[in-house]
Amino acid sequence: RQSRTLFAAVEFGVFDLLHGSPQTAPSLAKAVGARPEPLKRLLDACCSLGLLTLQEELYSNTELAAAYLRRASPRTLTGYILYSNRVLYRLWSNLEDAIREGSPRWTQTFGAEGSIFDHFFASDEAKAAFLAGMHGFGLLSSPSVVRLFNLNRFRHLVDLGGGTGHLVIAACERYGNLRGTLFDLPAAAGYAKPYVEASPARERIAIQAGDFFTDALPPADLYAVGRILHDWNEEKVQALLQKIHTALPPGGGLLIVEAVLDDGGCGPPWALMQSLNMLVCTEGRERTGDEYRGLLERAGFTAVDVRRTGGAHDCILALKPAT
Repeated sequence: RQSRTLFAAVEFGVFDLLHGSPQTAPSLAKAVGARPEPLKRLLDACCSLGLLTLQEELYSNTELAAAYLRRASPRTLTGYILYSNRVLYRLWSNLEDAIREGSPRWTQTFGAEGSIFDHFFASDEAKAAFLAGMHGFGLLSSPSVVRLFNLNRFRHLVDLGGGTGHLVIAACERYGNLRGTLFDLPAAAGYAKPYVEASPARERIAIQAGDFFTDALPPADLYAVGRILHDWNEEKVQALLQKIHTALPPGGGLLIVEAVLDDGGCGPPWALMQSLNMLVCTEGRERTGDEYRGLLERAGFTAVDVRRTGGAHDCILALKPAT
């Protein structure tokens, strides 16, 4: 109920309309094409969730809503919220069948074949909304991720499947001697340009289009895969890790950003919910630190270090032997 309250308010653009201009329920209802009394229920519910305030019949955004729930905010999460409402919410309605059959629910839910990315990039609007959402989501984790390990030893980071570049941007802004390359599908790579150009580290960041499964990887002494491995089954993950290991020079590293399950598999709650999300969306899943360690060691990596951020995504650094 709380999720759908948030989703509906974002769909109506309530937080955009209230930016810098407190309004009454009737004026908002007229703007969004809704009846005043039902909309007032939605607005009051948003107040109870800490998203709006009400004073003398005027609704206003809280600081939280202004930062994350306006489409024009640089930290916006609206793309991910709209994707959650329009796509994930519907996929999750078929969770039972996903559990029975062990497969994603795209065909059942939308009557569409293909991979998850075929649906994300089905139109320019869907692509832009999804990537903007991933960027806002990444801004919550990438700055803390690049602080977990001292990356000063590395000179060139290639972020595989880097989307809008939030991870490579955060790394290059923190480490002044680091160069970065964002490597992603042609359909996605072009959307990174404005984000990279807005960074003070833009002169050290390049954008290159390609498919990390089928194309040669750009040379680097540090690769990163952020929220990538959980999309794929063990066979594809193992093949990708082996490809990265082969491309690295001796002593090179791989940075993995994922929601890591506890070794017992029963926590943390966020990672377990995300693992079920992967079930309805993809062929992948979330994994424990030991499972990642096993995959990495089979690919030839050593010194696998798993660290918690205290947030939604954790981080693993694995090294290729120096000799």
